[in-house]
Amino acid sequence: MPAHVLQVSGSYTTTTTITAPPARGLQNGGETVDKTSLCAEEDIRPEMKDDIYDPSYQDAEGPRPKQAYVWRNIILMALLHLGALYGIILLPSAKFYTLLWALLYYVISALGITAGAHRLWSHRTYKARLPLRFFLIVANTMAFQNDVYEWARDHRAHHKFTETDADPHNSRRGFFFSHVGWLLVRKHPAVKEKGGSLNLSDLKAEKLVMFQRRYYKPAVLLMCFILPTLVPWYFWGETFLHSLYVATFLRYTLVLNATWLVNSAAHLYGYRPYDKNIESRENILVSLGAVGEGFHNYHHAFPYDYSTSEYHWHINFTTFFIDCMAALGLAYDRKKVSKAAILARVKRTGDGSYKSA
Repeated sequence: MPAHVLQVSGSYTTTTTITAPPARGLQNGGETVDKTSLCAEEDIRPEMKDDIYDPSYQDAEGPRPKQAYVWRNIILMALLHLGALYGIILLPSAKFYTLLWALLYYVISALGITAGAHRLWSHRTYKARLPLRFFLIVANTMAFQNDVYEWARDHRAHHKFTETDADPHNSRRGFFFSHVGWLLVRKHPAVKEKGGSLNLSDLKAEKLVMFQRRYYKPAVLLMCFILPTLVPWYFWGETFLHSLYVATFLRYTLVLNATWLVNSAAHLYGYRPYDKNIESRENILVSLGAVGEGFHNYHHAFPYDYSTSEYHWHINFTTFFIDCMAALGLAYDRKKVSKAAILARVKRTGDGSYKSA
């Protein structure tokens, strides 16, 4: 049965909900399911399909190309983490306002990834008006995890070719690789090939995204390093060392690792209540650090849901933020999968661990 779409409009808080899932194709527990059409027909953003899993893609046979290390990244990442360790030593002697500033900067920069690069620009799960898009671009620059264009391109490839050599942080290559190792070596040729085949015209048409890409290096220097260091030092007399190592290096390292855990821990540890055939998992601890991104089995089953979870605000600050922006008229057309579609998917492909919301 094809999916039916119900649109509920209330000023600027429009939501689009799937009310019926498809069911045909591959055999699973006596029912027939086609994983390709399952995703495609439940997708409620017909204008974009390049983040939908493609089970037809398989790794080429033969040995994997020899890894080429990127020594600049290895050295810089090692120095950053050493700086963060020193920041931990300085934590007890940091001023209260410095800790509060670091926490605020952490949350805002995390939202630049979760609500911005991920849910808005990678998956188009909702729409945002210019003031919100501007805030998210600034917040994303604060996070320094590559510009939105490159982040979204890699993330769409991750979804479409997940757990293959074309997946930038393929978890089948182990925890360390999917966590940070993928940033320390040259990309597998399949990542470049398949990533280059994606349709990124929506990102190229986004002026803010391309503006950020054009001026990314100086913007990152200012927003990720200079500003968070100078504010505590100038406004409440924090020492320069505390400002640099706590508010900047430690805070930035924590945001990085919280995001990386979605690629590593949430693909290796946890339950698969929605689809046992994919490696992504439900991991509450990851969701705590990544402000709502740990419901990863759900997210890979339904990448077009703006909440990345069926539980709305439960351990999901990003969904709370988007809903607040919708209440202010800055976010709209939030895509949400219906309960009927969720339960049907659980019945067909879940691992039996599902507990109803």
